[in-house]
Amino acid sequence: MDDFLPRVLLGGFGVALVAGPLGAFIVWRRMAYFGDTLSHAGLLGVVLGTVLGINPQLSVAIICLGVALALVLLQRQQALATDTLLGILAHTTLSLGLVALAFLETVRIDLVSYLFGDILSINTTDLYWIWGGNLLTLGILLGLWRPLLAATVHEELAQVEGVPVFQIRLAFMLLIAIVIAVAMKVVGILLITSLLIIPAATARRFARSPEGMALLASVFGCLAVGLGLWASLRWDTPAGPSVVVAAASLFVLGSSLPSRSGN
Repeated sequence: MDDFLPRVLLGGFGVALVAGPLGAFIVWRRMAYFGDTLSHAGLLGVVLGTVLGINPQLSVAIICLGVALALVLLQRQQALATDTLLGILAHTTLSLGLVALAFLETVRIDLVSYLFGDILSINTTDLYWIWGGNLLTLGILLGLWRPLLAATVHEELAQVEGVPVFQIRLAFMLLIAIVIAVAMKVVGILLITSLLIIPAATARRFARSPEGMALLASVFGCLAVGLGLWASLRWDTPAGPSVVVAAASLFVLGSSLPSRSGN
């Protein structure tokens, strides 16, 4: 137990720390549905990883990166609205994953753990993936912070000022793909978007600056992980969903308090 609890907490906190800043941009840019699309695509990555015999987190990252790139390229054609493209990609990749899964008659996949997370089974290798991927993501995000913030506030003005908007948008989508891949073990493919959005939405009421909101989102995410794991161990509930319920509870509690940000 002494070795088990630190591993679980380190894994959960590692995801929450990077989900906070990314989630803030997702809230600002109204990209929640994009996160759902990538999380749906994650199932196809899990199946392909099983077939090819590679690490599921690596295969999920590859598929999510591919979907993000496909979305950016389709957006440039301007033939369909973004929400339509997201709907097509989300349901197509999820269905492809389920169809491919039906052909794996000799391979057993614990689908529930991938869909809803299995944070209690985190091992040392998983921690390397989580912290390695998230530290890489945070480093890139810090480097992109100012141009990404400028493009978020006013994309056309940022483009006039010389910000490479297309490249910045693509890089941001790829960062979300990496986080979804490494966070899969914590809250699962279908719930990771909640950990990205809910703490950021909670932090928005209290933050006075973009940086403050990103920091508070990480704090609320860590609180949600801690409370969710405590509830899971206390009442024997599913760990991933318990973390999301804890995040939602913090949001409800925060909504009942006076706002300090004016948003």
